[in-house]
Amino acid sequence: MGRRNGSQKAAELPQEPAINITPLVDVVFVILIAFIVIAPLLEMDRIELASGGQVPSHIPVRFEDSSPIQIHVQQDNSILFNHNQVTLAELMACLRRAKASYPDARAQLFHHKQAYFGTYQSVKNALEAAEFKEVDIVLSPS
Repeated sequence: MGRRNGSQKAAELPQEPAINITPLVDVVFVILIAFIVIAPLLEMDRIELASGGQVPSHIPVRFEDSSPIQIHVQQDNSILFNHNQVTLAELMACLRRAKASYPDARAQLFHHKQAYFGTYQSVKNALEAAEFKEVDIVLSPS
């Protein structure tokens, strides 16, 4: 009789339902693939400068969008304005002339990853002093 009671108790216990995780795995893979496809396309970022008083625009920018105002900060922290080497003081004068010539243009800043952040900050301050409202930061120039 003891055996019978044990087998009855096992038969009376409800079985736990099996959880199907296949849809969850499918969703995770779709999101992962989306990040893999989109990540290489995100080469530029737009930031709003401190002096900008208008509503910020978060419109995606393509690398093909070129600007007549290009600033390159080299690995040795030298600054090129439209492919001509300039000092920081000369850069401010060039930016003011460029702002007068191209009032609606956004400057593009190509900053080498080995260059100092202080150089980037100086260039950004010069852009703000020249009354630029936005600048395109090129993260991975080719």
